[in-house]
Amino acid sequence: MKADASQMKALYEANGYLTAIHVLGEKEMEQASKEYGKLEQTFGKEYTQYNLHNIHMEHEWVMNLASHPNLLQAITAVLGPNVILLDSRFICKYPSSDVPHKENIAPYVAWHQDIKYWGFEGGPVASVWLAFDDVDAENGVLQIIPGSHKQGVLEHRIAESPGNMLTANQEIPKHLVNAEDAVECPLKAGQMSVHDGLTVHASEPNLSNRRRCGFVIRYVPTAAYPVEDPERPRTFPATVLVAGTDEFQNFQNNAPNFFTKTF
Repeated sequence: MKADASQMKALYEANGYLTAIHVLGEKEMEQASKEYGKLEQTFGKEYTQYNLHNIHMEHEWVMNLASHPNLLQAITAVLGPNVILLDSRFICKYPSSDVPHKENIAPYVAWHQDIKYWGFEGGPVASVWLAFDDVDAENGVLQIIPGSHKQGVLEHRIAESPGNMLTANQEIPKHLVNAEDAVECPLKAGQMSVHDGLTVHASEPNLSNRRRCGFVIRYVPTAAYPVEDPERPRTFPATVLVAGTDEFQNFQNNAPNFFTKTF
């Protein structure tokens, strides 16, 4: 996707997402994949499929991904010039030959909205999926319902089907999801999609023999602020100002020593 900031903002506001945004060049992608491979070797694939959380605080190469200028150009187009990195996590759906499915149940991600369980107010959240692998319908591509961000926060409940990868095992009840309107967001490695925290989305199991790995990063405008809510018990120990200035100081800037803000 190639568009200027005003076009990206208009599309994002209308549909609740953008996709196929080029971020990493071939050599950058090769180096990032090599570094991720080291983590797989160190921790094992069963661990790395969902447990590499906020490691931008420890690894410079991960922080460089989360602050990549191509990525931040899109994020500032949709959130404005002053942006905080809220949280990050690698999510990998491995083929069953690499990580056998527990009880023969393939992991999937149920229909949900990201913002439902995030304890903050005062602004939107934008969620990035930076693809480490080519993603298509065969290996569990992201599915999004365009315009669903305009519905507000929907009811969520405990998922009915086992295998849901979401931390709270949440899902939106089927009668509230217009699944027939869903669109797929295929990506090439090095591309990203970004969607609003209210956008309804999901992904099917990876039933291929290929890995489906991505770096998920959440961003908020600096006007956002954390709240104490027992239904949204979130802490934010890894927030980093990555773009512009922060006149509000609602979140602590936990920038690691190796990070220099350039955007």
